[in-house]
Amino acid sequence: MDISLAAIMSIIALVIVVVISCVNEDLNVGFLSIAFAIIVGGFWGDTIGTKVLGYFPTGLFMILVGVTFLFGMAQTNGTMEKLTAYSVRLCKGNTAIVPLIVFLLTTFIVTIGPGNIAGTALMAPVAMAIATRINMPALLMTLLVVGAANGAAFSPFAPTGIISNGIIAKMAPELGITAEQLSSLAWKIHFNSEVAQGFVNIGGFFVLGGWAWIQKQRGQALDIDELAPRPEPFNKHQILTLLAVFILILLVILPGLPATKGLFSQAMMNILANVGTIAFILAGVLMLTGSGDSKAAIKVIPWGVIMMVCGVTVLIEVMDKAGGLNALVKLIGAISNPTTINGVLGFVTGLLSAYSSSSGVVMPMFLPMVPGLIQEVGGGNPIALISSINIGAHLVDTSPLSTLGALCIACAGEHEDKAKLFRNLLMWGLAMSVVGGIVCYIFFGILGF
Repeated sequence: MDISLAAIMSIIALVIVVVISCVNEDLNVGFLSIAFAIIVGGFWGDTIGTKVLGYFPTGLFMILVGVTFLFGMAQTNGTMEKLTAYSVRLCKGNTAIVPLIVFLLTTFIVTIGPGNIAGTALMAPVAMAIATRINMPALLMTLLVVGAANGAAFSPFAPTGIISNGIIAKMAPELGITAEQLSSLAWKIHFNSEVAQGFVNIGGFFVLGGWAWIQKQRGQALDIDELAPRPEPFNKHQILTLLAVFILILLVILPGLPATKGLFSQAMMNILANVGTIAFILAGVLMLTGSGDSKAAIKVIPWGVIMMVCGVTVLIEVMDKAGGLNALVKLIGAISNPTTINGVLGFVTGLLSAYSSSSGVVMPMFLPMVPGLIQEVGGGNPIALISSINIGAHLVDTSPLSTLGALCIACAGEHEDKAKLFRNLLMWGLAMSVVGGIVCYIFFGILGF
């Protein structure tokens, strides 16, 4: 395989970025990626630095900022906390259905927009406190919370889903995907994630003692006010915030439906260009009505992750133009065929994500390879390959090395042996790279999801 010096240097730069992201969490590899992209592009790619900076995905950056800013206001004004508290009370003290309530509630919270990290940060304290009260092992509750959060992470409203869909939109012409198909494609990828994450984590819950725990709880009940105290009613600002979230969901879904074609004017369609434009407008309404604290919301925006995604994307763009991406595609293609490629991607992305950022490093690195991989192995379903990368990268996030796993350990009850919980979650998380490969192979290679 002939490979240019520029391609080799771009691959070396990417490897350095991935290694550093694995061993030093305090260093934001997004900024480092941009620096490497300028050096590689200038010395070996004959590309001026200003052109390299032009590769920065401004559109993706603005969408992520808009959505996370809106939900930052919903989080900091207490709306999401009250919504969670009221939802937990749906179990009415029936402890046996608490696992179902927690899983569905986490799924709902993450799906409507905050994302898997913010959703877990919101749910982990509540879920772990409930686990202590009803004598459920923290390991089982962690599988429910993290599994639901990562399953719903690819919602078109959530940051991780926005990252995935932004990269897909960029390579859509190569995959033969039209602009009209992108919306339904986003929901299909979200569905695949929900099914795979649910299968693995709910299965793990039952196998590791969840079924036995539920059997013991049958017929038992607790005072709901003791389990989950009734919160204060929503105030007018929180009601307006809930209305803004509802409008966001409505305006993202409606324009893509065949039945609503022609319902919106061209001017309205310009405004409703994507979830980011709608989020900025709704955030503006909340600011002007005094319903949201913009300073507090800015502080909870995940700037580090956003810059990681955008910075690595710049390096991947330089790598693609230098021929490095094609070289990696050929390498993966050499050990795969149209059926096994899904399992290979699920395993490799899981292995890297166990030590690196799933959405900040692994997804921007692997998703752009999809068109080339389909060509290299002589076939394959692009949705299946995309889902294998996304699911493989996130199944391992139950590990305490990830933000989600760490949040759950931090919120576990005082009676829990946290060292043991750390070891158990680490073993589970690392095992998920293998499990992810098998699940992606069966679901997308054999069953053809």
